[in-house]
Amino acid sequence: MSLSPFWAWLEALPLSTAIGESWWFPLLESLHVITATFVVGSILMVDLRLLGLAARQHPVGRITREVIPWTLTAFGLSAVTGVGMFLTRASHYIDNRAFQVKLVLLVLAGLNMAVFHLGTSRSMARWDSSSVTSAASRLAGASSLVLWVGVMLAGRWIGHLL
Repeated sequence: MSLSPFWAWLEALPLSTAIGESWWFPLLESLHVITATFVVGSILMVDLRLLGLAARQHPVGRITREVIPWTLTAFGLSAVTGVGMFLTRASHYIDNRAFQVKLVLLVLAGLNMAVFHLGTSRSMARWDSSSVTSAASRLAGASSLVLWVGVMLAGRWIGHLL
């Protein structure tokens, strides 16, 4: 079953047209870049701590408690702005290889975060204040860095691929 009619319906919505034919698109694009940068920057703070490369004097638990609410807020705003842009050319974006890669990497980054927070962090009491975290934490941090760099690179390529 082809979803082409659905993508065309999304593109034909009055909201999609309003965004695509006005100053709303560049505004959403600018906000998307700013919020995505904030997401990656805040995640980078946690990942570098998990890897033992920065802020080793601060407990991991404290950093995650203070940073994650900001990360989630920025991610929410980034998702809303991304959906707004997607609506304008849904059928184009859905076939865009860079967009597809970005979505897959976003899902993998989300799974990595879920595994860390639901599993790996359960043993945090043993290594929270240590300058060297557990091997699983370091793997989660390294995976996160690679995935989020990939998300940003793929996102940058979306506008350059047909």
